[in-house]
Amino acid sequence: MIKVGITGGIGSGKSIVSNIFKILNIPVFDADFEAKKIMTESVVVKQQLIATFGNAVFLNNELNRQYLSTIVFSDAHLLEKLNAIVHPAIIDAGNEWANQQISPYVIKEAALLFEAGSASDLDYVIGVYAPKIIRLQRVMQRDKVDKQAVLNRMSKQIDEEIKMKLCDFIITNDDEQMVIPQVLKLHEKFLAMSNM
Repeated sequence: MIKVGITGGIGSGKSIVSNIFKILNIPVFDADFEAKKIMTESVVVKQQLIATFGNAVFLNNELNRQYLSTIVFSDAHLLEKLNAIVHPAIIDAGNEWANQQISPYVIKEAALLFEAGSASDLDYVIGVYAPKIIRLQRVMQRDKVDKQAVLNRMSKQIDEEIKMKLCDFIITNDDEQMVIPQVLKLHEKFLAMSNM
């Protein structure tokens, strides 16, 4: 089975691309969604989060995302601590999930694929690219946050141009080029590869 990653900067449209693969009946592991789940369901991860960030990290037994993002996105050292707790658990969960699939190929969607070190477990990586100005506008509108808040998040990720150079394939989602034909082309390529 071929393991394919999908990554890209915040607001690039990774989820849109992943959803098209889902429509094509390709299993998709959403690392960001699973991270949120693991942070509230894994006893070990939960204990590590409380030990590192204090009891305020959970509110009524739910992850206090606003509190956590406020402190980690303003302190690089705390962000590193959070990643050291969460990333290994997500990588393990993703590998376990992939081993249970029976599709010709599987997709792992993760914003921090290279940053977390999980790209090495994959056969190919698709980068979803959109210009910075478009990504800024999308995230400001989606998350109802100001420009500076989005720029702070962007600064915590690998530069978009560098990230795209690390990818094997690029899907451009710039509101000008159609995304579906680009996905279908890669879908056919991965199906052909899996039959070799």
